[in-house]
Amino acid sequence: HDIRYHRRIKYRIRDMMKCFPESGHPMDALQASAAALGLFYSRRALDDPIYIRDAVIRLLAKIPTMVAAFQLMRKGNDPVQPRDDLDYSANFLYMLNEREPDPLAARIFDVCLTLHAEHSMNASTFSAMVTASTLTDPYAVIASAVGTLGGPLHGGANEEVIMMLEKIGSVENVRPYLEKCLERKQKIMGFGHRVYKVKDPRATILQSLAEQLFEKFGRDEYYDIAIALEKAVEEKLAHRGIYPNVDFYSGLVYRKLGIPTDLFTPIFAIARVAGWLAHWKEQLAENRIFRPTQIYIGHHDRSYVSVDERPGRSL
Repeated sequence: HDIRYHRRIKYRIRDMMKCFPESGHPMDALQASAAALGLFYSRRALDDPIYIRDAVIRLLAKIPTMVAAFQLMRKGNDPVQPRDDLDYSANFLYMLNEREPDPLAARIFDVCLTLHAEHSMNASTFSAMVTASTLTDPYAVIASAVGTLGGPLHGGANEEVIMMLEKIGSVENVRPYLEKCLERKQKIMGFGHRVYKVKDPRATILQSLAEQLFEKFGRDEYYDIAIALEKAVEEKLAHRGIYPNVDFYSGLVYRKLGIPTDLFTPIFAIARVAGWLAHWKEQLAENRIFRPTQIYIGHHDRSYVSVDERPGRSL
């Protein structure tokens, strides 16, 4: 009930988002908007359980609304107001696509959010914990994590998968494309994981969800390419423990749900906010500021040379 109540965003934040360039990436818009929330909710002591609870609820409630609002505003449309009678997943699809979603689509999207909600330690979670350790406000913590998630080697990989499938173009081109990547030592997007040396269990579930959507709403043109690529990569790289990760099939699911490619990573953020906030609360419980040491491996005993005397250097 509390999350449904807090879904709406203040008109001043909405007006700020209208000023964002239409060409801007939605992750940049989300990072700025998440940070802006901190301007409207006064900082209080982080040992206040009511403040912590309210911040968690606000972030869980408002992040989806901001993502959907930016998508509509950059198309020149007014944001769709959230509906209290719809659950978390169905409400987001309603705000995004401007119509109530099919029940199967809403259920599958809910599973997608659950799969992405938390996954132990990773770059964005670590970023959130480092920021939290300074005892800044939770809105800055989430903005920090969003900024980290946006990189193509982290949350942005699902966008890169779709671009890769578009580039391959057909099943016939799969093996030549793979051979070229291997020759050039290029990363194959959607494959490999720092922990899993087998097929990511989340990828298995997402593939099943994709097939359910295709059965009801029609097959995605890139699915056959994805299947062929998975088979080819397994033949070539299984001995190195390289299999599909969570990003490989998630984009195909999102495409069928009517979600633009550059919103894939913001949706990852919508899901992961729950995990980030859980780590934030744990960090506060036994906090020590992160202060890593650094081993210097550069030059020693160098004399100062003024800028004017440095060869090839000028102001």
